[in-house]
Amino acid sequence: MPDLNAFLAPNAVAVIGAANDTSMLRGRLMETLLGHDYSGEIFPVSRTSREVMGLKAYPTVGDIPTAIDLAIIIIPAQFVTETLRECGRKGVKAAQVITSGFAEEVGEKGAQQQAEIRRIAEEFDMAVCGPNSEGFTNTRAQLAATFSPAVAANGTSLVPDYRRDGFVSAIAQSGGIGFAYFDRGRPKELPFNYIVTTGNEAALEAMDFVDHLIDNDESEVFLLFLEDAKSPAKLVSVAEKALRAGKPLIVSKVGRSDSGRRAAVSHTGALTGDSAGYRAIFNRYGVIECNDIDEMVDIAASFSRWRTRLPRGRRVGITTGSGGAGGLLADIATAAGLEVPILDAATRAEIDQHLPTYGSSQNPVDATAQAVSTIGYARLNEIVASSPMVDAVIGICSAKNPASLRRVQDGLAALGRETTNPILLCSYTTPSRDSIELVNRCGLPLLDNMHGCARALVEMAGYHEVRERFLKRPPTTMPSVRSPRAKVAPRLTRAGRLLCEYEAVPLFAAYGIPTAGGRLVTTADDAARVADEIGGKLAMKIQSPDILHKTEAKGVELNVSGSIAARDTFTRLIANARIFDANADVRGVLVQPMAGKGREVIVGVKRDAAFGPMVMVGLGGVLVEVLKDVALAPAPLSSDDAISLLDGLRGRSLLDAWRGDAPADVAALCALMVSLSQFAADFADEILEIDLNPVLVHEAGAGLTVLDAIIVKRQ
Repeated sequence: MPDLNAFLAPNAVAVIGAANDTSMLRGRLMETLLGHDYSGEIFPVSRTSREVMGLKAYPTVGDIPTAIDLAIIIIPAQFVTETLRECGRKGVKAAQVITSGFAEEVGEKGAQQQAEIRRIAEEFDMAVCGPNSEGFTNTRAQLAATFSPAVAANGTSLVPDYRRDGFVSAIAQSGGIGFAYFDRGRPKELPFNYIVTTGNEAALEAMDFVDHLIDNDESEVFLLFLEDAKSPAKLVSVAEKALRAGKPLIVSKVGRSDSGRRAAVSHTGALTGDSAGYRAIFNRYGVIECNDIDEMVDIAASFSRWRTRLPRGRRVGITTGSGGAGGLLADIATAAGLEVPILDAATRAEIDQHLPTYGSSQNPVDATAQAVSTIGYARLNEIVASSPMVDAVIGICSAKNPASLRRVQDGLAALGRETTNPILLCSYTTPSRDSIELVNRCGLPLLDNMHGCARALVEMAGYHEVRERFLKRPPTTMPSVRSPRAKVAPRLTRAGRLLCEYEAVPLFAAYGIPTAGGRLVTTADDAARVADEIGGKLAMKIQSPDILHKTEAKGVELNVSGSIAARDTFTRLIANARIFDANADVRGVLVQPMAGKGREVIVGVKRDAAFGPMVMVGLGGVLVEVLKDVALAPAPLSSDDAISLLDGLRGRSLLDAWRGDAPADVAALCALMVSLSQFAADFADEILEIDLNPVLVHEAGAGLTVLDAIIVKRQ
């Protein structure tokens, strides 16, 4: 395994391509590198200069008379691979390739050169990051190996000197975005320890760095920008490790739109994959997906302070000296998914002692400017935070002038140390630099956007819920001793690529998946006989692997009664199938008893190209393509996973009691999802798709009926 410590915290650095001219990237990189108090040795390598910015330069890396941990390569693309190989021969442990012009370029040459970078990295077991990157920064080591102006020496330290914990790492495939996280976060006193930009990821990937930093316990929060996951399994394993460790991943994943996908391909040669699959993985492992840099920074700032004291629910108390600001935030918080409950009587009584008659202690707590100046922000937020009716507090203030905050500085520091419910301060005026630092020194985040505050609390509460649920999950790596896979596998292997309902039903039955049952008939006489044997009203459906949508072929007849009608229906369905597709492989007609009343849903499996089988549930049955209310999760599912997946549907309440109808049997639906997910996991390499559509979910206690089912195998 390559040495990432040598990359992130080297003792000696060679800059290959170093230049004196700061109008060039090569010169700007040297200027930035030398502008901070990095304690290691720096060796410029230049074929044209004997000295670069006061340092002796060497013609090649091989001429440097000492061992080198890290080489920063910023030379024309055609010279990169040979230079990298020279670094390998020199014994250099790590390399950052800044140079562009590889797989992101049109044509094969760049891709071939990038592949060669990977081969060299493997040959010498070298930690190689890039190419086409903007470098990286280790703030605590004062090592800024980049040309980004975001970390140029400007008199401000790279990391707040008073922070001892809650460190944030920004890791991005895009150099500009990676340093944008820092540029937007440092003014809010966010303690970044690493900013790493991975570019085209010829060798090391973003998740390699996340994995390393989790193991080293150096970072508590991660800001990530992803265009793709070159190793999907690595993304899953690292996301799981981060969740178990309680270190949130806050991610912007491009490729949700056609234009986003085009941008990703043209920028780094990445293939973004199916965004729905990524989202399902993110939901499973508590990865927080965002699409706004400032929002991500606000969430990171909140986690950085409160990661060990997350809200246990979504109830928020709001304190304010401005009634208008309180009402505005209450609307924003509610729209974001938070609750703003009326406070309990005891808490209100304590607050009312300090309020004028025109104030309000309900929630939002409008203390008015008069009471705030008397009681102070610290005490007001302390009282509300202690209420049993809230899980967190947003304290609205004006931080333009730090004087009012200085008066209660000790109280704010006590809040940061002692409160169990997280408190976010939100300034409705642009906060001064002194105010931001003062509040953060007290252990509290100071934000300046109400939407960012609300989103941060929603994500903190959601992360706590996901993590608690995940830590209770049974292990999924060990096969179940009760799995019927061995019995089902031979039948699945013998079947053709598409299994009709009559073929799929026995396989599902082995996994305890309830279906409508029925019998396949191949002649009109058989149809009549089976109709008499089953009795009652019947459903009759054509069975052909070439006719997936039976209704379009007029291949379904419902409420068929008696043998005579069954005989006629059989003849008609076969004729309709021949008309629809004369070459179709028609296997016969499935005769089933009619199912009772129920709510229509679809349950299925889709094999994601990157992440394997995904279980899908949606409302509307055959109308799902119109309603598009579906949720996706990786197989297998636990019972809690199934409930959470259902709760993610916009129309989830349609399964509850409604207009005199009893609630649907949600427990049976969840059991179906869990059983189907185990089937999908057992045959992850064999199954491409499964459709159970529609599924009729009967009233609570009455179970459900799968009315149609197909299995599509991988070719």
